[in-house]
Amino acid sequence: MEGMDQLVEERGRAEFDVEAMKVVWAGSKHALDVSDRMSRIVASDPVFAKDNRTMLDRKVLFKTTLKKAAHAWKRINELRLTEEEAGQLRFFIDEPSYVDLHWGMFVPAIRGQASEEQQKKWLPLAYKMQIIGCYAQTELGHGSNVQGLETTATFDKDSDEFVIHSPTLTSCKWWPGGLGKVSTHAVIYARLITEGKDYGVHGFIVQLRSLEDHLPLPGITVGDIGMKFGNGAYNTMDNGVLRFDHVRIPRDQMLMRLSQVTKEGKYVPSDVPRQLVYGTMVYVRQTIVSDASKALSRAVTIATRYSAVRRQFGSQDGGPESQVLDYKTQQNRLFPLIASAYAFRFVGEWLKSLYTDVTQRLAANDFSTLPEAHACTAGLKSLTTSVTADGIEECRKLCGGHGYLCSSGLPELFAVYIPACTYEGDNIVLLLQVARFLMKTVAQLATGKKPVGTTAYMGNIEYLMQSKCDVQTAEDWLNPKVIREAFEARSVRMAVNCAQNISKAPTQEEGFHELSADLIEAAVAHCQLIVVTKFIEKVEQEIEGKGVKNQLEILCNIYALNLLHKHLGEFLTTGCLTPKQGALASAQLRFLYSQLRPNAVSLVDAFNYTDHYLGSVLGRYDGNVYPALYDQAWKDPLNDTVVMDGYEEYIQGPLLKQKLRLSRL
Repeated sequence: MEGMDQLVEERGRAEFDVEAMKVVWAGSKHALDVSDRMSRIVASDPVFAKDNRTMLDRKVLFKTTLKKAAHAWKRINELRLTEEEAGQLRFFIDEPSYVDLHWGMFVPAIRGQASEEQQKKWLPLAYKMQIIGCYAQTELGHGSNVQGLETTATFDKDSDEFVIHSPTLTSCKWWPGGLGKVSTHAVIYARLITEGKDYGVHGFIVQLRSLEDHLPLPGITVGDIGMKFGNGAYNTMDNGVLRFDHVRIPRDQMLMRLSQVTKEGKYVPSDVPRQLVYGTMVYVRQTIVSDASKALSRAVTIATRYSAVRRQFGSQDGGPESQVLDYKTQQNRLFPLIASAYAFRFVGEWLKSLYTDVTQRLAANDFSTLPEAHACTAGLKSLTTSVTADGIEECRKLCGGHGYLCSSGLPELFAVYIPACTYEGDNIVLLLQVARFLMKTVAQLATGKKPVGTTAYMGNIEYLMQSKCDVQTAEDWLNPKVIREAFEARSVRMAVNCAQNISKAPTQEEGFHELSADLIEAAVAHCQLIVVTKFIEKVEQEIEGKGVKNQLEILCNIYALNLLHKHLGEFLTTGCLTPKQGALASAQLRFLYSQLRPNAVSLVDAFNYTDHYLGSVLGRYDGNVYPALYDQAWKDPLNDTVVMDGYEEYIQGPLLKQKLRLSRL
């Protein structure tokens, strides 16, 4: 019971209203109520149990996932849940499945790219799950380079059909979730060819399996691509391979909102602007940023609670050993991750408002902010997923040896999360896109064009290129204006430096290629500035609850000053700071850690996660870690028998009771 008592004591030290912080984290009292209710419905239902998931054979694991998905659909209908509630219920089930791709990719693709007539036909079927869909874009040979896709959709005007074909092995669709075993339909991306001309990649709705016996339709070869990294984790998902052999579909199954092909084979672009596709992209990437904050907050909850329970060294005169959370090295690694979880939550919240703004502008045919919104969401997707993936692994290390156990929840969380660094845009490729946008923005400054949105600070380029930081004491670093200006100056100067070096190259493309590593650093600096700025803006709002605003200010300063400390070389080489000012920032950071320390456990409590969702013996709310670890060990299938299978055959006979012969060696 030592662990439980320790966390009670930790919670008693909190200097803020935890319930009020829960509302801030959730976004509103309504959002907190919904997530709280849905998480408890899931936690109390034995069908959604997951404590043995990492021990299951793949077939058993997959069938269990199918059972949970079916049970979730049943509960959604029985409880008459809203779309918001249903989404939260599926989130807290915490098991990747075909349902994620059906609702997260297939349905949005039809909403965004199908004509009104097509939507009336397909969406009711999808909403009732009378068809189950996936999103088949990536191929064996092409992922990030969408324009390089090889699958073809050739129009046959004699039959008024498209012929979908995989001309090469590398043109096989490869990776789509839900494709391997479940999906009946897919939105397929293929090169549209009509009248002998290739019009590039377009979307098509293709039925893959019979709705009667689920067998693949003629000309379709489909299956699962095999086991993926980790135990449990993403192996609950049937990522698939799909090959077409001249499969025919009606002409009206081409997604026709943006363009169509007539019966005569003429390719006709519609009046709807192609830029509308970017709206969906902004939405998907905003969701990924939001998911990053959830995954990172989950990992830091486990690491923080366990660090408060775990005691090592430091015993004086037979007294208790020191809590691991009291060690400065632990705080230096863990507290910036807590701050990052909050930072990503708030920038994700802001991205929702950006999506709303982009959607309204698109409806009014205003595309002026689209390039900036696209670059911003691409960069934030890259930044937040990379930091989160690394942060989860750091949390595993922060939990010592026990963090390596599957029962800690961290190995599976890491394995299930890291694909986010690759899907919806490889993180390095996305940063290069951001860098291109930054170089274009710098070039346009000379023409007098004012930068917008998250690049608006570049309009102040003359001042930022020569400004001097006036920090003289460690406390000066608590001024948000000082922090913001330092990050703006660093970002501008790194971007300008890259632009100047590119201009010296024989061609712009050669310069971009040669300086790609520097450009990525400039893109990261810009994206970090966005997160810092949005965190500062959040803290400057009216925030209810005793001590809540003060804790958010501490977290905001930790987030910013830790980045400054980690990237101090960039701040120094660009002349934004002096070495002494960098040292003062580090000193202030250490003081901030001491301020955060008594509130650490309560700050992760504010995420309001159930023990079921955390799925960790180390992150239990009651802190009763050691009995849970011991009990969980005996649930391993290897302990089903006292004497293991294979003892007589491989241990007793050949080893323990072997008849020794003298070796000639």
